[in-house]
Amino acid sequence: MNENITRAEAKAFSAPPAPPAEAAKPSPHSLFWRIFPSIMLPMFMAVADQTIVATALPSIASDLGDIERISWIVVSYLIANTIAAPVYGRLGDSFGRKPMMLTALAVFMLGSVLCALAPNIEVLTATRVLQGFGGGGLMTLSQALVGETIPPRERGRYQGYLAGISVASSTFGPVAGGYLTQAFGWRSIFWVNVPLGLAAVFMVTRLRTRPGDWRRTSFDTLGLLFFMLFVSPIILALEEAQRLDARTLPTILGLAAFGILALVLLIWQEKHSNSPLIPPVLFREPSVWRADGLAACHGASLVSLITFLPIYLRAVHGTTPAETGLVLLPLMFGIGIGSLVTGQLVTRTGRTATFPAFGYLAVTTSLLGLAFWVPHLSLRALPWVFGGIAVFMGTVMGVVQVTVQAIAGQRMLGTGAAMVQFSRSVGAAVGTAAVAAVLFSVLAATDRETARLFAVMIDRGPDAIATLTPARQIAVQGEIGEGFRAAFLTIAMFTGIGAWLAWSMPLRRV
Repeated sequence: MNENITRAEAKAFSAPPAPPAEAAKPSPHSLFWRIFPSIMLPMFMAVADQTIVATALPSIASDLGDIERISWIVVSYLIANTIAAPVYGRLGDSFGRKPMMLTALAVFMLGSVLCALAPNIEVLTATRVLQGFGGGGLMTLSQALVGETIPPRERGRYQGYLAGISVASSTFGPVAGGYLTQAFGWRSIFWVNVPLGLAAVFMVTRLRTRPGDWRRTSFDTLGLLFFMLFVSPIILALEEAQRLDARTLPTILGLAAFGILALVLLIWQEKHSNSPLIPPVLFREPSVWRADGLAACHGASLVSLITFLPIYLRAVHGTTPAETGLVLLPLMFGIGIGSLVTGQLVTRTGRTATFPAFGYLAVTTSLLGLAFWVPHLSLRALPWVFGGIAVFMGTVMGVVQVTVQAIAGQRMLGTGAAMVQFSRSVGAAVGTAAVAAVLFSVLAATDRETARLFAVMIDRGPDAIATLTPARQIAVQGEIGEGFRAAFLTIAMFTGIGAWLAWSMPLRRV
């Protein structure tokens, strides 16, 4: 019976509401530019935050210590972001996206202030969770507002416009993060969110949006609980795997088992709920679960790169935070360029999955080459390599959004956008933790003294091993290179899976 109700609801939601007979229908172009300023800044903040923090990670590790737990700063934010995304999507569909956007901005700013005041890595991790609870709504609600305004065939073009925001914010993030950290300390990267957030609040209060569907006011609290109990133990298990030995193995297995049990309960709950947090009817669509899987692979590969490339550059090449931001600039800029071009091609041709299918084949091939050739590449050559990889990575997210929104329909746009966002966040959290586990496990298994020296090199750069004999320096550099080779191969595995999902996606035109 519940399944029939869910199918009926989904069928009803797929039909857009009839426009008022007396009102002239505005063009999609005018509607988009009417809301564009109000969604620009929240999306800018959501994208820029991760790149700013990633650039500052070496300085945070140097100041607060505990290098092996540095990934907590990224992973904790992503866990909270993942949990919050479907909540904002569901509540936005019910109560309206404008009030939920204001709520997300308020929580994000409060979390930023507390991050700036954090005295140690544990408190910073906790406050990043709060910040993530706000950030989870910024991207989800921005994407839903675009889907609310633009018809499916035209969305590729406007996703390209949004990629311009991604270019600006991703470009702003590494450069601003590097210079702010070097000039004012790493805490300044969180303070900058306060004036930006206040400006975003002012813009959003002037936004006119559709009212929510008050018939859908029930909320799947039990589903949210099971979702939290699934995500958190799995990520913690991957975090513990960084220190894999006989003492930590029972903890890892226990956390993994608990997470799997929570996943089983989550699936059962969503199948039987009249108002599921994550609607099974959408996941039954082959194109939707493949698109969400592709978003997860994109999150895993991209966030892993922007998290660990600054650490690689600092330890191996001795770059300052400002230099690291400049080296990573082509990576961020290339993603925006790839998204812009892909968006225009989707609108002109109607094709969707073709572009990430070829794009991720190129990314996988490039990462395999990077894994084996990165020790031979100069610091000047690396930005060109990163930029080439990024252009092809930019073929993914616009196509994913267009695909899911086309199937979800107008009345479930928030839920569909949230599914994409939480899939990307799950992938980013799992991917970052997995790459960290691989990197530190390989270093520890090769030579524990090298693992200790690696932590010192994050603080002081290659000069930390200058007092060692030339032979030992070469050995340490080689062992660190092996660790990063394993990390790059792990990222290439994520993009390879993404390429398969794109090639096998049934919906290839809109």
